[in-house]
Amino acid sequence: MVTLHMKLLPLLPLLFILFNSVWSANSNSAVESFLQCLTSDIKDNSSKIIITKHSSAYFSAMQSSIQNLRFMTSRPEAIITPLHDSHVQAAVICSKKKGVLIRIRSGGHDYEGQSYVARAPFVIIDLFNLRSIDVDIENESAWVESGATLGELYYRIAEKSKVYGFPAGSCPTIGVGGHISGGGFGTLFRKYGLAADNVLDAKIVDVNGRVLDRNSMGEELFWAIRGGGGSSFGVILAWKLRLVPVPPSVTVFNISKTAEQGATKLLSKWQNIADKLHEDLFLHSVISVGNKAGTNVEKLLPLMQDNFPELRVDRSDCTEMSWIESVLYFASISRNESEALLIRWTQESQIFFKAKSDYVNEPISEAGLEGLWQTLIEVNAYLILTPYGGKISKISDSEIPFPHRSGNLFKIQYMVTWDDIRENEIAVSLMRKLYAYMAPYVSKSPRAAYLNYKDLDLGRNRVANTSYAEASIWGLKYFKSNFRRLAHVKTLVDPGNFFRDEQSIPSAFI
Repeated sequence: MVTLHMKLLPLLPLLFILFNSVWSANSNSAVESFLQCLTSDIKDNSSKIIITKHSSAYFSAMQSSIQNLRFMTSRPEAIITPLHDSHVQAAVICSKKKGVLIRIRSGGHDYEGQSYVARAPFVIIDLFNLRSIDVDIENESAWVESGATLGELYYRIAEKSKVYGFPAGSCPTIGVGGHISGGGFGTLFRKYGLAADNVLDAKIVDVNGRVLDRNSMGEELFWAIRGGGGSSFGVILAWKLRLVPVPPSVTVFNISKTAEQGATKLLSKWQNIADKLHEDLFLHSVISVGNKAGTNVEKLLPLMQDNFPELRVDRSDCTEMSWIESVLYFASISRNESEALLIRWTQESQIFFKAKSDYVNEPISEAGLEGLWQTLIEVNAYLILTPYGGKISKISDSEIPFPHRSGNLFKIQYMVTWDDIRENEIAVSLMRKLYAYMAPYVSKSPRAAYLNYKDLDLGRNRVANTSYAEASIWGLKYFKSNFRRLAHVKTLVDPGNFFRDEQSIPSAFI
């Protein structure tokens, strides 16, 4: 037995190399077949749309929207940059026919890089060129293609009217496609709900290459893509959005307090009132309590005096501005800059980062907060606390796949950043230590998480098909009881699990 074991051991690396050589050769052959298929289908435009590793434009196209330096090493076999819907259809049909894995990218802000990273050879369908925006003020709606950014959407709305906006995120370089399909938080969500709550229609390319709208896709699929992650079900081309009214003037303020200045007691008070304030107020806390809100200053000051006098908000702390100027403000762009900066501003990755999320159902004790401050110092991280209440908490948990509604006081986003690749392991380890510290103070069974703050620590799918039971490890944290319905929709529209990644919705029957 020992002799046989000794003879077999040297063969194992050789067998591994042979197996991987065959697998790599087969994968390369499949990619070549895919590119030939796609070139044949799109004909004259192929040189503009297909960017291969041999193209001079490859590196810049790949890096153009990567926001996390942790994933700069990703190398897709090709990048497809469609110019119109038919190119997306062709890419889906050819990749399915030839067995090529695809990733779908609209902005590149996904926290774990899943729109441009894979463990097997793959190609990216980058929607960068699909960014048209058609604003219809008369009907209070807008069609926006998935490759547009939030900044572009806000700017185009403001071009038509200063008293309309849309309740989505505060970072202007986020791609519309992924943001809305994951839910979409912003400064207006206590007043109007999530971005996904305000979707009227959508266009999607399904697994068979068909372009479907709400009517033709059916209500089950339309339900799933509004908060369930669109990339599990197809390629979302565009959204029809409900615009919301905003006042001609809003008021913002930013007050900072240290622990020595009573931050612990102030944050304790914030936890007890932030979700109960009038829905016009967005009282947002960051680390040592940096707070921001929006309403008329004459209305704001009495509200703050009545509800939170300890913060001592004064007229001199407040700045009045238009809603579109507040977009610049929350994006940390100077008000002296033109609003047009929103449509031309690019944000190249400068940092490595790791993020996580939690939901809080009961106020964290002062002792818990004091321990948190010490842990934050050690970890060198920051927290963004987003208050609930208002419209977000009045909508049913099952209205769309996003389930985190009533019962939550606030949501936490944890973020740790660093600037040297050699710090990757220690930085991620420290983030996990912070997350472990917070376990007693946050939601349980499951410990919930927000889909748009993707976190592969929660669990990941296998390379091929993952069972519903296996995927439930992470799926219930994002979707709670809505996860089962999402799996049934997946089974109906993509039974072969063509659209897949490390946290894509599984079939209900695998």
